[in-house]
Amino acid sequence: MDLRILFVLLTITIEAMGIGLILPVMPALLEEVRGTDLSGAALWGGVLASSYAVMQFLFAPAVGNLSDRFGRRPVLLGSLLVIAVDHVILALASTFWLLLVGRIVAGIAAATMSTATALMADISKPEEKAQNFGLVSAAFGIGFVLGPAIGGLLADLGTRAPFWAAAILASLNLAFGLFVLPETLRRARPLEWRRVNPFGAFRAIGALPGLGLLMAVWFFYQVANWVYPAVWAYFTQAAFGWDAFMVGASLAVYGVSMVVVQGGLIRLVIPRLGERRTLAIGMPYNAAILAAVVAVAATGNGWLMLALTPLSALGALVAPALQGIASRIADDDQQGELQGVLASITAVAAAISPLIMTQAFGWATTGGRDFAGAPFVVATALMAVAWALLAREARARPTAPRAPTPR
Repeated sequence: MDLRILFVLLTITIEAMGIGLILPVMPALLEEVRGTDLSGAALWGGVLASSYAVMQFLFAPAVGNLSDRFGRRPVLLGSLLVIAVDHVILALASTFWLLLVGRIVAGIAAATMSTATALMADISKPEEKAQNFGLVSAAFGIGFVLGPAIGGLLADLGTRAPFWAAAILASLNLAFGLFVLPETLRRARPLEWRRVNPFGAFRAIGALPGLGLLMAVWFFYQVANWVYPAVWAYFTQAAFGWDAFMVGASLAVYGVSMVVVQGGLIRLVIPRLGERRTLAIGMPYNAAILAAVVAVAATGNGWLMLALTPLSALGALVAPALQGIASRIADDDQQGELQGVLASITAVAAAISPLIMTQAFGWATTGGRDFAGAPFVVATALMAVAWALLAREARARPTAPRAPTPR
């Protein structure tokens, strides 16, 4: 394998593992530093999670723009150094406020995922971009599956052990990158401060023909898809009576299925169907799967839900196909900015979707109501909006030469 691709995949995997490694110990750590009970720990944990997502939204375009100006290598390696140091600080933190600062810094540094994706775009042939973006998603899936599992094992060594492990992993990957990662940016773009903030970057990328609608498709798709992590544990307990073991097992099934789809199946599907046809089939498929979840919930059959879980992972073909189309539209010196914008939109979706979905779940399961599938009805409607916007984008696709990029 190309060592540059291997470095990108390791970076994404380790970043995802770093997120998952600390999840098992966060309740106990917050109880420790705040002197609170589990309910209070959950509240403060929400603050930490939100701060992380907000920083990704604010800084992903900035990090992407910096990589378009100064190159992928210094930005990626610098971010890995910051992540390693930040996890050391988190391992030593004795107050909540230091934990909060650590998660803010981690959210900023984690915006480097957009740079890793831009690097993948740099080294991929146009017809291979969507497939290689699938590898990026698969790497994230592997890290997301491995992280909590390893974090749970390390928790026996204390609440700080996972942070030390994350720091060591980031340091090892930094050392690997120093030796194998060349600069891949072909043409640097002058840094414009008005495009460093997320709103300026949105305007610049959205001005490219067709990308405004594709960004809207990406947003509604992400908000709909976030229904799974937002309410899965609550939904499956209410609908099927699952315990923590069954919830974890179902998430593992989904994670492994995602890796198979985005790491392998995508290399068979997209070359044969193309990115546009993959989207044309994948978007209604996602809507149908969400609707099927509602129907299965009504039966109360947990085994049927478990069987449906890997089928839902097939819908993950949509994201790399969308990224591939968007990457073809943007210039070589805008790949970092584009991936930063997509990462920002994903961060907004990650912040908004849990609020919408948990409210829908709460309303539908109180006051004598017993409709645990309500969040998935909302998600189905949002996926239908994404599907309609995609159809509109297809009709409005420009045939004339592309307009000059705003500078």
